[in-house]
Amino acid sequence: MSATDEVDRIVGAWNTQRPDLDFSPLEVLSRMDRLSRHLDRARRDVFRRSDLESWEWDVLSALRRAGAPFQLSPKQLLQQTLVSSGTMTNRIDRLVARRLVLREADPGDGRSILVTLTDDGRMRVDAAITRLVDVEADLLQALSRADRERLAGLLRKLSLSFDA
Repeated sequence: MSATDEVDRIVGAWNTQRPDLDFSPLEVLSRMDRLSRHLDRARRDVFRRSDLESWEWDVLSALRRAGAPFQLSPKQLLQQTLVSSGTMTNRIDRLVARRLVLREADPGDGRSILVTLTDDGRMRVDAAITRLVDVEADLLQALSRADRERLAGLLRKLSLSFDA
């Protein structure tokens, strides 16, 4: 007998109550939902240890990934973080207040600004990504590298179907 989890028990109960339905979507997506909750908790803890909120991580990591000089326009940040313009303005204001980013005039267009990661912002995001990859590797330790690659491919395929 193979191991069972809470989703197996839930699906089994539904199968008993509603044998007319196909519960296979729940077997996948309920597990994804439960795993997402574990991942959210782990990420919040990682970011808290770097004195960051999840939304701050989103903005700072986008700037860090941009490479030196670690700056992007607000429009580029919007595209990477998928938030509204008003939300991004508020986030930039709050990050400036915490001295994690700077607002600078765009030398190529005096009407525009660039958001630049400060040394403190870079230090925090670098510490957070180091912790994050360690914690997430621990979360995946039950899977072999081949299993992880196969799962990543399947999740990519599913993700792309939403973006189409």
